[in-house]
Amino acid sequence: MKDVFLKRKILKRPGELKRRYDVVIVGGGSHGLATAYYLAKHHGIEDVAILEKSYIGSGAAGRNTTIIRSNYRTPEGAAFYSESVKLYERLAAELDFNLMFSQHGHFTLAHSDRSLVVQTERAEVNKLLGIDSRVVDAAEVKRLCPEINVSREGVTWPILGALYHPPGGIIRHDAVVWGFAKQVCRTDIEIHQGVEVTGFDVSGGRVRGVRTTQGDIACGTVLSATAGWSSIVAGMAGLPLPITTSILQAFVTEPVKPFLDKIIVSAQMHIYVSQTDRGEFLIGAEVEPYPTYSSKGTFPFVEYASRHVLELFPQLHATKILRHWTGLCDMSPDYSPIMGVTEIDGFLVDCGWGTYGFKAAPITGVTLAELIATGKTPGLIEPFKLERFYTDTLVSELAAAAVSH
Repeated sequence: MKDVFLKRKILKRPGELKRRYDVVIVGGGSHGLATAYYLAKHHGIEDVAILEKSYIGSGAAGRNTTIIRSNYRTPEGAAFYSESVKLYERLAAELDFNLMFSQHGHFTLAHSDRSLVVQTERAEVNKLLGIDSRVVDAAEVKRLCPEINVSREGVTWPILGALYHPPGGIIRHDAVVWGFAKQVCRTDIEIHQGVEVTGFDVSGGRVRGVRTTQGDIACGTVLSATAGWSSIVAGMAGLPLPITTSILQAFVTEPVKPFLDKIIVSAQMHIYVSQTDRGEFLIGAEVEPYPTYSSKGTFPFVEYASRHVLELFPQLHATKILRHWTGLCDMSPDYSPIMGVTEIDGFLVDCGWGTYGFKAAPITGVTLAELIATGKTPGLIEPFKLERFYTDTLVSELAAAAVSH
């Protein structure tokens, strides 16, 4: 009984890097850890090394804004994210870790007639795939979220309606990272933190090893799951990617008494708002319109995000900002991810997620683990292969991902 009260380390300390692994995963975020977890769970593959140049969850997995949803615009995207939400709904029990997942509903606000048309199209796509999503008018928005201001007087963007997605919710991102890590550490898979990849051994059109700050490693398969750093990492292998990296900014307020249990998103206002379990208001915006790897925030973001939030929730006028941060976003030309095989045999990519990669972590892990184990691309991620940019079969999610959420 006393063991319950003893402090235990979740991560086991790995030994020295071995000279060879069956699989090397570059990136210790939610995608890399999820893939490793499902490799062991579904396929019994444990000769795996996860290489993270900093600490697990230090990149996009720890800087995102925790929103989970599946109401995407394209059939391919909606089906993919729908499976991810289903996995998230049972993930806490599966990982034996409290992820604090709460599904209270997600609004994508419409401020014009054209926006209502777009939201209606999304709702119809969602319904065909069995996803709970519908268009509601301003009165219904007010009924479901009494705290929001739906007045048409004195506001820049009056609310005409919204796409309402009841299964949408928020989850603790750090808990997801540590939940996967906890289970990975119960296998023979090794998590190496503080190990940076410096290059790849590629010959004969195939990746044969990884060069790191702690020596060279031979391997059969490499998965690059490095979010905003994807193009740089792939470039080390001589693989060009159609990726642009920009920053996403967000901030949280001081804690206030909880009154908002819905997620509010507006593409026209370029903001999204939710309230955390600690009472903080988490507020973000769109990806900045310029490429950068800088981690510096900007005052114009704070100014316009605050102004628009106060149009929706004027009761926050005296609330102080607690902290403000940025994260890197790897944007693909069609706003859909790039997953799977490349022209280099054995070198797989998991990138192009922009602002919505975290919500796909479980299903990404399941599908990429299947690809690594079987050599066959699962049908769910077939549309997201890199070759679509050569065959002109894009999967445009711009209408559903124009603002960071």
